[in-house]
Amino acid sequence: MSFSLAIVGRPNVGKSTLFNRLVGKKLALVDDQPGVTRDLREGEARLGDLRFTVIDTAGLEDATDDSLQGRMRRLTERAVDMADICLFMIDARAGVTPTDMIFAEILRKKSAHVILAANKGEGSAADAGVIEAYSLGLGEPIRLSAEHGEGLNDLYSKLMPLADEFEKHAVDTSPEVDIELDEDDEHTDDVPMPTSSKPLQIAVVGRPNAGKSTLINKIIGEDRLLTGPEAGITRDAISLRTEWQETPIRIFDTAGMRKKAKVQDKVEKLSVSDGLRAVKFAEVVVVLLDAAIPFEQQDLRIADLAEREGRAVVVAVNKWDIEDSKQEKLRDLKESFTRLLPQLRGAPLITVSAKTGRGLDRLHDAIMRAYEVWNRRITTAQLNRWLTGMLEQHPPPAPQGKRIKLRYMTQAKTRPPGFVVMCSHPDKMPESYSRYLVNGLREDFDMPGTPIRLMMRGQNDKNPYKGKKKAPPSKLRKHIKGRRD
Repeated sequence: MSFSLAIVGRPNVGKSTLFNRLVGKKLALVDDQPGVTRDLREGEARLGDLRFTVIDTAGLEDATDDSLQGRMRRLTERAVDMADICLFMIDARAGVTPTDMIFAEILRKKSAHVILAANKGEGSAADAGVIEAYSLGLGEPIRLSAEHGEGLNDLYSKLMPLADEFEKHAVDTSPEVDIELDEDDEHTDDVPMPTSSKPLQIAVVGRPNAGKSTLINKIIGEDRLLTGPEAGITRDAISLRTEWQETPIRIFDTAGMRKKAKVQDKVEKLSVSDGLRAVKFAEVVVVLLDAAIPFEQQDLRIADLAEREGRAVVVAVNKWDIEDSKQEKLRDLKESFTRLLPQLRGAPLITVSAKTGRGLDRLHDAIMRAYEVWNRRITTAQLNRWLTGMLEQHPPPAPQGKRIKLRYMTQAKTRPPGFVVMCSHPDKMPESYSRYLVNGLREDFDMPGTPIRLMMRGQNDKNPYKGKKKAPPSKLRKHIKGRRD
């Protein structure tokens, strides 16, 4: 998905019909009466060779209060803020209305990329409305018929250059992960250091009211982000560039993530998905816990998500300044961490106070250390010497009497470290033995906390008779008898 496209406009101009056509399924309800769509709906759209996310929105109405229409309008404006491109639709048969004029003015201020589409444009009855659309000041309108699929080529022509621009931006801003390694390259100390053009990308995630925005304000040294005692103030995943102890960083503040069952508000759903996207853009993820209620179920899910995405993880416990029995609490925290998050065994656990700034030096050192381990490269010679010792200490099992031979090991990737073991019967290797090897890699090569990927791969056997059927005993006897004769 290279970009996101939000379809906006007055009620009953054909937004959901176009949405269904772009996703190729009848996902959104469509009816002649206005106001059928109320929630935001996302889908994976295809238009020619373009693949993008399309968002169907509620009809824009001139209401700003807390009525249903007012809430729907706020939700649509939120989608406009989030989307890369806005497709503003008008009804070509009805022409430009005063409401269209108001919303065109709003879109000019809110969105950098607005495409104007005059829908229901089939036939001569729409000619006047298409010409009138020029008065909105949003450039040349696309003449569309979402019902009949007309004008989609023109939409493709408008989206294509923007798609290239967003793809280039995504390549520039996204972190390099799963970097393939050349076996001949045996250098172990070439960790790419962050620069002003490629800063270290850090995402701060956690439950609502853990103090994420306060922590980031303290790191950058100014009150850039809105904070307060209320939970759920932050809604957007906001990225800020700064230098932290001479390290160029780009830090993402994310919305608090609650349990999925508790998230009813559509705006909050958008906020959480925005936060999950920030985790994918980060290189190091700081999971911020509240010292009063650490390691809730949701905290564990967030940390597990970062590990599955293959990011370096640092766990920080906030509000440490108001904790009374610090030593006892820290001991309990470390015990809970080891027990509840075995997949992140050895990851740094740092106590901080976002309010006073205590512990931020240690947090910076832990982030840099996690980043260095995430980029760690181990030579093939070292790995195979280590593998020999691990096999002597604890040989692999022999399921169904078939002994598994581990012949050779190498590192295939970094960011996170990924290893390949050549062996016989890789499909029969138990998960417990893979865990034994991963834990050994962590301890012996000093790679605490970082996600480690281990893959078992079979080697081609050179036996030329493998897979060939044996000759039946009767034929074999005849063959031997014939040779004797």
